[in-house]
Amino acid sequence: MFSLNKKEIQMARMWKFFVDATAKIIEEEGVENVTARKIGDIAGYTSSTIYNYFDELSHLIFFASMRFLNPYIKELTLYIENAKGPIEKYLSTWECFCKHSFNNPQIYHAIFIADLGKEANQLLKQYYTVFRNDLVELPEDIKFLVLEHDLSKRSRAMIREAIDEGILTMEDMETVNEITIFLWKGMLTTILNNRLDYTPEEATTVTMNYIREITFKYLQ
Repeated sequence: MFSLNKKEIQMARMWKFFVDATAKIIEEEGVENVTARKIGDIAGYTSSTIYNYFDELSHLIFFASMRFLNPYIKELTLYIENAKGPIEKYLSTWECFCKHSFNNPQIYHAIFIADLGKEANQLLKQYYTVFRNDLVELPEDIKFLVLEHDLSKRSRAMIREAIDEGILTMEDMETVNEITIFLWKGMLTTILNNRLDYTPEEATTVTMNYIREITFKYLQ
């Protein structure tokens, strides 16, 4: 799927230096404390060197944040395997996503909500070109979710079978999908802004109750 020439291999090495350094800062200090100077100090380069390889600091934070998605990706496989039917698969994938995102809201905000200044799927493609081992042995339906940044497209993929089975109309699917994403974004933003005193588990339960309610409302 991916192949690198000599120049790209050298580029990949430099990427890893900077991504590793950024991930270290995120793990120890949090996303909000990432700076170009700190990254450069850890990677062993001047902070200005970063911009020879990354257009913006937000892109480097995005790439480093991807490292923290592995627990979600691994558990998502189990959620999908245990789901029976398209509606349960849809709800299970969202439950897994809520569980992990509410436990690590800064990371998921950096990946799925923050302004990146360019098309996010291009960044994903760049990331997995360098860190292609992250895709090894992933089932195809999981690989699609991993390689697709757009939440609407990810979510539609999990519920499209419901249309084929006559459980949902296309119009209702779009409504369910859109409301679900708004619910998740609203809760994540609420958690980040400390507006409600929810534990991650409570936030997941509340959000999933609403998602289930809106989903079952539109079932045929």
